[in-house]
Amino acid sequence: MTELTNDPTLRAGVMEFYRENPVQWINDWAITYNPRNKKPLPKIMPFLLFKRQEEFVQFLMECLHEGENGLVEKCRDIGATWLCAAISAWLWLFIPGASIGWGSRKEQLVDRSGDPDSIFQKIRMIINNLPGWMLPAGFNDQKNMTHMKIINPTGATITGEAGDNIGRGGRKLIYFKDESAHYERPELIEAALGDNTDVQIDISSVYGTGNVFYRRRMAGEVWLPGKKIAKGKTRVFVFDWRDHPGKNQEWYDQRRAKAESEGLLHLFAQEVDRDYSASLEGVIIPAKWVEAAVDAHIKLKFVATGEKVAALDVADEGGDKNALAMRYGVVLQYGEHWGEGDAGESARRAVMESLNAGMGELYYDAVGVGAAVKSETNRMKKDGQIPRTLSILPWLAGASPLNPEGRMIPDDLNTPMNKDFFANLKAQAWWNLRTRFEKTYKAVTQGVTYNPDELISLPSNLPNLHEIKMELSQAQKKATDVGKFSVDKKPDGTRSPNLADAIVMCYTPVRTGVDYSKLVW
Repeated sequence: MTELTNDPTLRAGVMEFYRENPVQWINDWAITYNPRNKKPLPKIMPFLLFKRQEEFVQFLMECLHEGENGLVEKCRDIGATWLCAAISAWLWLFIPGASIGWGSRKEQLVDRSGDPDSIFQKIRMIINNLPGWMLPAGFNDQKNMTHMKIINPTGATITGEAGDNIGRGGRKLIYFKDESAHYERPELIEAALGDNTDVQIDISSVYGTGNVFYRRRMAGEVWLPGKKIAKGKTRVFVFDWRDHPGKNQEWYDQRRAKAESEGLLHLFAQEVDRDYSASLEGVIIPAKWVEAAVDAHIKLKFVATGEKVAALDVADEGGDKNALAMRYGVVLQYGEHWGEGDAGESARRAVMESLNAGMGELYYDAVGVGAAVKSETNRMKKDGQIPRTLSILPWLAGASPLNPEGRMIPDDLNTPMNKDFFANLKAQAWWNLRTRFEKTYKAVTQGVTYNPDELISLPSNLPNLHEIKMELSQAQKKATDVGKFSVDKKPDGTRSPNLADAIVMCYTPVRTGVDYSKLVW
């Protein structure tokens, strides 16, 4: 430190190094504050990043360099806001003329003097901890750090806004939206920000499915180091509690047990497990059931055996995605979605993927654009591109339930017949999948014994596992005018859960009960 203080040439070289290395600058100079620290630990600590936090800095830099929006889906107590505060300070210090914006739903959350829970106080604490020689020439903390405004005399600024005024303060290099899932009128904010910055960074814990944050999350693409994401796609960074090196399964179990004893399990699921549906009523497949099914075949010591079935849910509107699911017995083997290509191209892709995986049946959604899938697969059969080992079969969501005279709960005469309970095949298929997850949950968490053929398992190494889990817990129950069970797949304007739809079809093969030969294409 003494050498840096006394040697301007050395200082210039160090500053040039930090200009290209934000992670190192944070590790060397930034601080964080934790009032829960007990002696001998101080409340103010050096901000030493763990691996996932370093990746988050890389994520933010890529969003900036590519001029693309980012979204941070976070659990509580992971340091995301402190990290964005540190990056704001780095941009303010090293990027001439940088204009950084911050917004939250209430002004006191943006800036409240002396309150380290407010965003600007975090930034002030970081800047005030820097050595004098690192601060810009002419900087005066009383003059240049006022309410919701931090000015670098060389031109860079950090400004704050709150509520409906977010985005009204002019053009920004980057704009951080804190806890944006909780905004009251997010559409007003989106309209204002859209013209003022190319890089919006939404940072939030989850809060239901009926908000802009959720819709943007579902439309985005999960970011991973080195992964290429198409222009115009929101980059999604996921902070899971497991990413924190100080938290383990014992910590989780203790926190969960405490929340359950206090009747606050839904809040725990929302804040720690990032369960979007935790506070919603009428969810068909609760998220905790889905979570229990992750690696259920390992937990319950059974292996994949039986039929190999695939299902293709075809994109049917602008912004919608195609989705392909495959299973081996009750173990999901594959879940992928894509937006490019027409129905014919998607059909070819699904056929080739299914053949490569040794599938015996490939179902496709027969509604609307499904006609193009039928046409393309018929052509492929004629050209000898589809061997007899793979059957291509239509699946019609609006068809009558399978086994209409059977009971909703097989062999239980006290339950209604399928034709009286289910509005259509789609409703029956979602219910059947719900039953699989419920039994799996009871088997994993309560030790109830079931035939493995009645269960479901989602391997933890599935590439799109988090999206699959979210989509499976999105659909909600609703009743038709005559009281039959029906499915609302897109509550509150959410996007179609294409991966979940493909999985639903995959686990409900249609071999009897529906005469598709009479359909008019």
